[in-house]
Amino acid sequence: MEWGMIVPVAAITIGPISWAFTTWVRAKHGYPIADKKGNTVSRIDANTQRTIDLLSQDNDRQAAQISRLEERIAVLERIATDPAERTSREIEALRALP
Repeated sequence: MEWGMIVPVAAITIGPISWAFTTWVRAKHGYPIADKKGNTVSRIDANTQRTIDLLSQDNDRQAAQISRLEERIAVLERIATDPAERTSREIEALRALP
């Protein structure tokens, strides 16, 4: 076996093979991928980013709505479990306000 030809071929092929392997591992585990110049390559296109932004806004809106509904349910539970005299006193006190 002649080592004179194997060593240069191995030296040339190890670099690209290791780069391809590390890129595959990074992509598999969700890490950002860099191109040959070291720039980060985005895997999200404009439509996907717009969809993510719209879903985030909708999620915030629904979270606020849920919070308001929880407050209302707490008031209704208090009304349902409080004695009738106390509830009627609070209602009358509210009517007396200007």
